[in-house]
Amino acid sequence: MILTLVLCGVDAAGRGPAMGPLVAAAVAVDDDGPLRKMGVKDSKKLTPERRTELAISIRELARVEVKVIPAADIDARGDTLNELEAEVFAELLDRLGPTEAFLDACDTNEGRFARMVGSKLRCHPRLVAKHRADDIYPVVSAASIIAKTVRDAEMPQICTGLGIGPLSGYCGDRHTMEFLEGYLKEHGSLPPHTRMSWKNIRKMSSDSKT
Repeated sequence: MILTLVLCGVDAAGRGPAMGPLVAAAVAVDDDGPLRKMGVKDSKKLTPERRTELAISIRELARVEVKVIPAADIDARGDTLNELEAEVFAELLDRLGPTEAFLDACDTNEGRFARMVGSKLRCHPRLVAKHRADDIYPVVSAASIIAKTVRDAEMPQICTGLGIGPLSGYCGDRHTMEFLEGYLKEHGSLPPHTRMSWKNIRKMSSDSKT
């Protein structure tokens, strides 16, 4: 019996923002040739319009699994973000059951991150974890695109629910941080979807009480 080699890439979007979810995505294919021809690359190197176009094509071509982790769930976890991401990556891989999996390593130590994910798996793929894997492996580039487009679709919904215009949610976004500071000043608390456990957010909240 000939076993089909299933290649899978896993990546996440939204690790660092002050607002909004972390989104992890896994993309599985039998052959990454079509992804290469499609021109997938690190989602940060693509325009929003091109990401959207590619995300549609990826979903037509590949098996895709996604998990959205809200800010409140991130705050509720007692472990590190690396541990949470490893757990989510393993969950997505178990859904797809690949032969070989390529991971974007969030840990400074690539091997440690691969072992962290592997210890949580029920399936047994060959695992390769690399920094900037979304620049190296087409399946990880594809996962990066899916994760980013899902997060980008989540943020407008969050902003609409808060009655505000679109924000990226990132700490480096002046509009996001000004909104949070203004909301805190007006309401005495931070809005839903804020990552309360983030160091700069805790400091913002603490400074408002002095």
